[in-house]
Amino acid sequence: MIIVGGGQSGLAAARAARDAGLRPVVLHAGTEPTGSWPDYYDSLTLFSPARYSALPGMPFDGDPDRYPRRDEVVAYLRRYADSLDIEVRTRTRAVAVHSRPGGGYVIRTDTDDELAGIGVVAATGSFGNPYLPALPGQSEYGGDLRHVADYRRPDAYDAKRVVVVGGGNSAVQVAYELTARARVTLATREPVRFLPQRIRGRDLHHWLHVTGADRLSRAVTTRLVGHATVLDTGRYRNAITSGELARRDMFTRFAPDGVVWSDGTHEAVDAVIFATGYRPDLDYLAPLATLDHGMPQQVGGISTTHPGLVHLGLEFQRTFASNTLRGVGRDAVHVMAALAARRPPRVFRQGRRMLAGHPRSTSPPAAGSSRGRKMR
Repeated sequence: MIIVGGGQSGLAAARAARDAGLRPVVLHAGTEPTGSWPDYYDSLTLFSPARYSALPGMPFDGDPDRYPRRDEVVAYLRRYADSLDIEVRTRTRAVAVHSRPGGGYVIRTDTDDELAGIGVVAATGSFGNPYLPALPGQSEYGGDLRHVADYRRPDAYDAKRVVVVGGGNSAVQVAYELTARARVTLATREPVRFLPQRIRGRDLHHWLHVTGADRLSRAVTTRLVGHATVLDTGRYRNAITSGELARRDMFTRFAPDGVVWSDGTHEAVDAVIFATGYRPDLDYLAPLATLDHGMPQQVGGISTTHPGLVHLGLEFQRTFASNTLRGVGRDAVHVMAALAARRPPRVFRQGRRMLAGHPRSTSPPAAGSSRGRKMR
């Protein structure tokens, strides 16, 4: 079976596949199986403590109550991939998935290779497909306009006038970081909603875990906490309340040198950073005609149009935590059960037990053998 994507979702899928007796091959476009984490902004810090941020089978090293930074997550994923003893093909991008006559799929890569498998796990996440809304006058704006996916550090914005668009964690974290170097306004469509990072001396994720709230569906969660919310120790709320970080209702259009606010006032702005989320990065599934306006047709990660096609890492795929380090492992086990059920039946010939099409070794390859870490 083929797993497309070598980040947290792909690695969780690989472990679940291995545990289910399948032989996964992971295709990853990057240089190492650490997903999009190396490309996030430098100061990115997890909002969940290390003890609640691990993939199945390997806790984070060090203090379990600390909040790991971006580079710690990259190092963790690197170690996790090494521990799995599976085949990971880096610098290999899936460009098209086709159904194979008789069942299964063929995946074509950007190196013109073709791989066949009984199933496909679409685990490419969404970082490669940032959502940038189109506003009036946007094409005429002459300043620096980018999505937060292309933001790295604040020093490039020294003494500049910056507007950050969005009301979620990334928007608030980046806007607050920029206030030390730039004049910043956070532009949102409604007031920012905050959730306390700590309750009764324990991190919120402790309570999510012990109450089972981490496993709630989207419908239940949004009734409880609303839509976009920001986890906060009080620092961000205080910054907005005090005026250290200005917040205004979203501007209505761009001007060549800035923006026009909802009250009609024009302001010159050097840079606009959109922290407006992402959409699933699934163009390689286009030949299957399984996408509906770019979104997969699935229930709980299992395709409703193509048997043997599953998804991982979708927002609210099954629960509140589905697209997080702490939650994707549960979803991986769920979808892998569906793929394992499609495994070709064992047949017996002259006393040799074989899997139809691919004999499977009963033990992993020896270290240093020509197969290396390869399991398919």
